[in-house]
Amino acid sequence: MSWLSDIFGGGAPIRQALHQGGVIIDLRTPFEFDQGHIPYALNIPVDRIKANIGRIRALNKPIILCCAGGSHCLEAASILREAGITRVFNGGSWQSLLKLTQKT
Repeated sequence: MSWLSDIFGGGAPIRQALHQGGVIIDLRTPFEFDQGHIPYALNIPVDRIKANIGRIRALNKPIILCCAGGSHCLEAASILREAGITRVFNGGSWQSLLKLTQKT
C-alpha cells in the first residue's frame, strides 16, 4: 500500500479487505463511538491498541482502521505493523469508510 493510501485511505484495497472478511476497528473514544459508528465495527481507542495486540492478532483477518479524521489511523497502523500484523489498512474517517462500506 502506498504512503498516499496510508494518509488518505484507499478505496480499492479497502473494498478487497472487506470482501476478505476484514474487521473494522474504530479508534475513537467510546463516547465518540456511541454518537455514531459503522455497524459491526470494534471500538478500540487508539490509546488501547498496544494492550489489544493479542486480540487483534487472533482475529486473523485484514484490519481496517478508522477514526474521526484519519490521523490516529497512521499511529495505530504503525503500532500494529511493528507487532507483525501486516494486513492493516487506513480507512480514514469513519464517515468516509461508512460510505465506502455501503457501496460494497
